[in-house]
Amino acid sequence: MCVCMFTNPQFFNHAKPISPSFLPLQVSHIHEEDQSPSVTPSTDSEVKSKCVVCLGNNGCRTVHARTKLMNILIEKGKPQEALSIFNSLTEEGHKPTLLTYTTLVSALTRQKRYKSITALISEVEENGLKPDSILFNAMINAFSESGNVKEAMKIFQKMKKSGCKPTTSTFNTLMKGYGNIGKADESSKLLDLMLQDENAQPNDRTYNILIRAWCNKKNIKEAWNVVYRMVASGMYPDVVTYNTIARAYAQNGETYRAEQMIFEMQNNKVAPNERSCGIIVTGYCKEGNMTEALRFAYRMKELGVQPNLVVFNSLIKGFLDVTDTDGVDEALTLMEEFGVKPDVITFSTIMNAWSSAGLMDKCQEIFDDMVKAGIEPDAHAFSILAKGYVRAGEPGEAESLLDSMSKFGVHPNVVIFTTIISGWCSAGKMEHAARVYEKMCEIGVSANLTTYETLIWGYGEAKQPWKAEELLQVMQEKGISAERSTMQLVADAWRAIGLPSEARRIVKNVDRGAASNKTDEIPAESLEKAYRKQNLTAPYSNLLQIPGVAIPDQNGSSAAKTSIQMALKKYNSSSMFLARASIFGVLPVTVCRKQLTTMDTMHGQFVNSCKLVFIN
Repeated sequence: MCVCMFTNPQFFNHAKPISPSFLPLQVSHIHEEDQSPSVTPSTDSEVKSKCVVCLGNNGCRTVHARTKLMNILIEKGKPQEALSIFNSLTEEGHKPTLLTYTTLVSALTRQKRYKSITALISEVEENGLKPDSILFNAMINAFSESGNVKEAMKIFQKMKKSGCKPTTSTFNTLMKGYGNIGKADESSKLLDLMLQDENAQPNDRTYNILIRAWCNKKNIKEAWNVVYRMVASGMYPDVVTYNTIARAYAQNGETYRAEQMIFEMQNNKVAPNERSCGIIVTGYCKEGNMTEALRFAYRMKELGVQPNLVVFNSLIKGFLDVTDTDGVDEALTLMEEFGVKPDVITFSTIMNAWSSAGLMDKCQEIFDDMVKAGIEPDAHAFSILAKGYVRAGEPGEAESLLDSMSKFGVHPNVVIFTTIISGWCSAGKMEHAARVYEKMCEIGVSANLTTYETLIWGYGEAKQPWKAEELLQVMQEKGISAERSTMQLVADAWRAIGLPSEARRIVKNVDRGAASNKTDEIPAESLEKAYRKQNLTAPYSNLLQIPGVAIPDQNGSSAAKTSIQMALKKYNSSSMFLARASIFGVLPVTVCRKQLTTMDTMHGQFVNSCKLVFIN
């Protein structure tokens, strides 16, 4: 029999994850779509406590300390380790408290192990504990956040049946869940039900949740009706209320109405914040109304709100979208005046400008400046480099970025791998493309449809249609469904070597809805031999035909190059801030011929008069 001792404080600093062999809950790493094990103790259906203190229900210090440690691990993003702590607790014969179970629900929620949560209510009751509102609310929140409001409502009904009274938080969570799945009317019904409950009266968060639900449905009129109900109940709108409605106006292309909310806020003595102003600036930018966007940016100063990077990045992108270089110049000046320093997105924006202009030495130079400035590059920064090198016809340089990424602790994603593969495909070096694909699979990055279509196109250009068709089987094994465009690429590959019958067979399979790689007329081996006898070459002149894949642009834009070189001559500095923000966040880097022409034209116009701001 174990006697609980006070846990050494050093345990929190040096605790190690419990070995999986000691996990009585048998927690699986597999997604619940494939396997949904329930969370149950190791021996019987209840925790058999061997701890004297736990048996006496006197508050076991070990249980308290381990529960606290579980919370710490969850906050650090380590829910699996928190689960291990829970398992070791029961394995050692301790009895978890309601707080421990609530913490367990939090860990399972982080892991998206929702089905395991359902069985916990019975387990808690079997261990002689009565679930409280905090535990029920945690479970309801888990299912509401996952979009499974139906299951959340089942737990809500269990909560009421058990005699546990729902709280304001309970209703708020359910209302938010319905709002997230577009059922604002159900959220409204919950408010009516709430008003009939003496124990759970609505608060300002309740009304804000319902206002957001109607705004998400683009029903701003109904959102205002909720505001009127809010005021009638004795509560007043706060900055969250106004921001929610302002955002709805902006998304609806009515940013001028969003700005009118500022007057409404001031009349009600509610101070606008950075989010309020960011919504308005971004809204005007998306509408292409850059005069109003810049005007409001200046107005932020009189409102006592400091413009942040989001505001300036929106301004720069907005001016670029309308090719207003003077506006970009003014936005940069304003940014400098406010002392706002660039971040990884800002540097990536500059890199993207050089990359799109075909000047990869300058793009790499800005990347190096970013690192020297102490800003860690992210996957998007590397994807810009990869795209640029591929466009410049240097897939080897693009592939070398994989080693650089590992040094910075950045995990390459499917976009970067596909970009590199497209570079080798465009260069006609399919053995290199296949090697990158294999490397991709080895490190656990799953290829997507674009990856396979890129390889199929590459084999088609290399006059190896049998290899292109073999990829259909690989796709099937990987669970990637071939689309009509995929099959068309395979058919084009066969047609390119003078075998229209094979192309028709592929098209026929498409028409039947069967993406099959079986050849009924001629075995693939025979086809390969027959083709090789023709001694055909594999030209790579038509490199821009692959749909949606980054391709080399050997010459780049001469106009853009000349303009940038003139700018560099005028401002002899390698640490420059060139305004260019065509991409924010991690987006696919694939381009087509039309996109390349458009980008080169825009950069030719833009760089010619762009102001350079020096970064200290």
